Amino acid sequence: MFSSTPFVLCFALFLSLPLLFVFGPQILPPTRFSDDLADLALFRKAIRASSAARTRSTLSRLGTATNPKPKIAFLFLTNSDLSFAPLWEKFFHGNRHLYNIYVHADPSVKITPPGGVFQGRFITHAKKTERASPALISAVRRLLATALLDDPLNSYFALLSQHCVPLHSFRFVYKFLFRNTLRLTTMKETLSSPPVPTYQSFIEILSDEPTLVDRYNARGEDVMLPEVPFEQFRVGSQFFTLTRKHALLVLRDSKLWRKFRLPCLNVDTCYPEEHYFPTLLSMEDPGGCTHYTLTRVNWTASFDGHPHLYTPEEVSAELLYKLRESNSSYSYLFARKFTPDCLLPLMEIADDVVFRD
Repeated sequence: MFSSTPFVLCFALFLSLPLLFVFGPQILPPTRFSDDLADLALFRKAIRASSAARTRSTLSRLGTATNPKPKIAFLFLTNSDLSFAPLWEKFFHGNRHLYNIYVHADPSVKITPPGGVFQGRFITHAKKTERASPALISAVRRLLATALLDDPLNSYFALLSQHCVPLHSFRFVYKFLFRNTLRLTTMKETLSSPPVPTYQSFIEILSDEPTLVDRYNARGEDVMLPEVPFEQFRVGSQFFTLTRKHALLVLRDSKLWRKFRLPCLNVDTCYPEEHYFPTLLSMEDPGGCTHYTLTRVNWTASFDGHPHLYTPEEVSAELLYKLRESNSSYSYLFARKFTPDCLLPLMEIADDVVFRD
């Protein structure tokens, strides 16, 4: 009798497994895995909607001369109040038909929605974010998916933070983005048809960063293999401006995401949001990226992984002009990182400096 007890227990356990799969999700508390399933559903919905919108757009162009202007989706990633909302209000004023706004606010932090152009623009499926974790990547993917679903005219997706400020007028930013096209052709296309213009993504992609090896091994040696060889690992700025094509590429990716979502063993060199996007786009479409960002950051006085934080005493017309300068022929369009009390001096020079191009 006693000898059959282990067999009975094993048999009972075997029979209980189907019940666990059926009733487990209703009994057990929510996990990160269930959150990922919700994100995946959102991403798939955005991908399907974008494909349908592209088909409708093609049919529309064939049947009518109407061609609505493309829009810029401004994606704000924040874990505190949007202190510079009044400055952004002035930036957006009079251009409602050319932009959309989406805000991912950390639900674990009490944040006061500023109203105005930000009214109703806080996405409802936001989740907690934290440094040195893939949570920031997930937040950006949610913002991209929401923007893709919301408006098929969204053609550029500019990621910003609550510490970012504009360095030019909206009209300057819009004209800059949509006049900078790159004609990508193959020999076959050149012979058979005219080249098709396509926009480039403005994202920093670096392969010679001094801490590249440490960043690559932050999750453990050889953990990124075989999907991400060291030779293809890249780093760059957390903030960028992506084309619609690349926004969809980010949502479709699962191969690299499986690696970059792994927990960091060395948090001092692990900044997934600075690694995932540059690596993915460098591997998939390096020619479709400028390899530089449009957001100016001062790393000369960085502390604990954070860039220099500008204070009210530093805000001046000379600072704004300096922040616009770059090593290329283009001008920086945004800058960070500013303390909330910089709002007043920035508003004082907004009309005569910030938005006078």
